[in-house]
Amino acid sequence: LGRMKPVIVVHGGAGRIFKEREEGCCAGVVRAALRGYSVLKQGGSAVDAVEEAVRSMEDDPHFNAGCGSVLNEKGEVEMDAIIMDGKNLDSGAVSAVKCIANPIKLARLVMEKTKHMLLTDHGAHLFAQAMGIPEVPGEKLITERSRERWKKNLEPDSNPEEFQKDLGTVGAVAIDSEGNVACATSTGGLSNKLIGRVGDTACIGSGGYADNHSGATSTTGHGESIMKVVLARLILYHMEQGMSPEVAADTALDYMKTRVGGLGGVIVVNKAGEWAARFSTKQMSWATVKDDNLHYGIYAGEKHTKSVDEALASEREGF
Repeated sequence: LGRMKPVIVVHGGAGRIFKEREEGCCAGVVRAALRGYSVLKQGGSAVDAVEEAVRSMEDDPHFNAGCGSVLNEKGEVEMDAIIMDGKNLDSGAVSAVKCIANPIKLARLVMEKTKHMLLTDHGAHLFAQAMGIPEVPGEKLITERSRERWKKNLEPDSNPEEFQKDLGTVGAVAIDSEGNVACATSTGGLSNKLIGRVGDTACIGSGGYADNHSGATSTTGHGESIMKVVLARLILYHMEQGMSPEVAADTALDYMKTRVGGLGGVIVVNKAGEWAARFSTKQMSWATVKDDNLHYGIYAGEKHTKSVDEALASEREGF
């Protein structure tokens, strides 16, 4: 069996990334990609790699996932996450979970320890307790930035839609040396959303999809629009019709824009290990590692390249 060269691609959310946060978002996706890649290099599975990459971004307050999640109308954090294994189409997801640091870990446990695919709210909380997942006080996940934004959006003349553009769902896709693919996506959702709102992230085929027969994808952007076109599955469908990851991604994003007026971004890897990071928003932070080379960017057409060794060295010096 020809060994595949492992590949990981991550995104830190599509939208508008404010100038003062660009560096932090960039460093965050690079760190996540390097962590996921080191899992793959040590012979870890694609599922292990995407979980590790997403966990790294959940722990980073620059992103709208885990610590740093946006607040719902009541000022609380409610998070969604999904993980999927392309080998057998197993998937696990959680929605509207509170008071845990890493929803992606819980999603993985749903996939591996239950016969179900999606647990929500109170049930997910009970399952987390049963699995011994430590509870963190809700305030621990709330950053000053999220609280400020929540307050601003409560003002009578505010337009939360304006702020939605700065989204920041996080995700990862990978192919391992065995040729198995996987995806993982995690988010705090929309700022000032209704209590109990679940977006695309927890929904298989919308927030992510992975199938060894075609590839894997993770999405970000306006959740309701993504759900309307089942964006992740649509991209894989286009690849099954023979499109490259880049063309499949652009075609699906274009359809979402013309059909329902929705903007977003996607990362894709196909079964041959070809990858793409594409978006219809102004920006999306992304990073990928393939052949021991790291590529990353935030703006359309932007692509920086470093060797992994060089990147790991500057990582140790604090980027």
